[in-house]
Amino acid sequence: HKPHLELARDLYLFSFFSRGMSFVDIVFLKRSRQEIDYYRKKTKQRLRIGLTPQLSALINKYDNNTVGRVLLNILFIGDVVGQKSCANLREKLPLLKKEYNIDTVIVNGENSADGNGITPVTAKYLLESGADVITTGNHCFRRKEMDAFYETSDFVIRPANFPDDVVGKGYTILDHGRYSVCVINLMGVVFMQNLENPFHCIDRILSEVKSKVIIVDFHAEATSEKRALGHYLTGRVSAVLGTHTHVQTADEEILGGHTGYITDVGMTGVTDSVLGIKKEIIISNMMTGYPQRYEYADGDYFICGVVVSVDEKSGICTSIKRIRY
Repeated sequence: HKPHLELARDLYLFSFFSRGMSFVDIVFLKRSRQEIDYYRKKTKQRLRIGLTPQLSALINKYDNNTVGRVLLNILFIGDVVGQKSCANLREKLPLLKKEYNIDTVIVNGENSADGNGITPVTAKYLLESGADVITTGNHCFRRKEMDAFYETSDFVIRPANFPDDVVGKGYTILDHGRYSVCVINLMGVVFMQNLENPFHCIDRILSEVKSKVIIVDFHAEATSEKRALGHYLTGRVSAVLGTHTHVQTADEEILGGHTGYITDVGMTGVTDSVLGIKKEIIISNMMTGYPQRYEYADGDYFICGVVVSVDEKSGICTSIKRIRY
């Protein structure tokens, strides 16, 4: 008996009985007892297939197996730069959620306000646009008007390794009934603010959290610090997703067969810019050393993020996919 050959055969049969469904579409399927309803990744075409006896038998065969696990698809959006980028995200987010069968949306919104930082206006805008949780970073307290908002909102969080007497919360838990998703916000200390050691901070938080599905937004400058935390949390959280540099890295992986990881998710902003700022301003600043007022660039917008698929019962990450939309 060779289980891997049996699985390969059953995947082929499932594809055959589902009218030639591709492997990537099988991977992103959501469980259903009535019919198969999905969008093809290649063509974005919506297809519905009734559950035949053959398909039902294959689904039931793996019902209690890891292959038949119930997966949550979590969309994490990289640093949103400026209010026009917020508007672009609002326009595109429903399409992304539909294409990837998204259950939960996390957005880093620390640069969502024009002129830097996050305001109650941009926070509410992102939440109304479809974000379930907003994370932040080193610009989280740039706007004083956010202090009261941090105190009253359960779904806009700041880095957990700020001192305890600072306003706001460092993590939140989305309760979906049969499962919950814990989102933790941490900030690095290498080349950044002198905060509590993020390794010590996350140990304390994990001793309190009971959720199986745990997503960490690690807002940090140094690649070495990000990778070190990813390895430190391998097997303990579902994903460690780096933010802050605004440049998407191509090193997404699953550490230890359990924890999704990427050094930086990237940004959501204007393509023809320097990290979202008008390129002419940055070039002039670097050539002369003379300080200038930063202005957000205009042009074609793009969205950077990752889709992380997680087993709701074990918290194990089964896939992590970079997106640039």
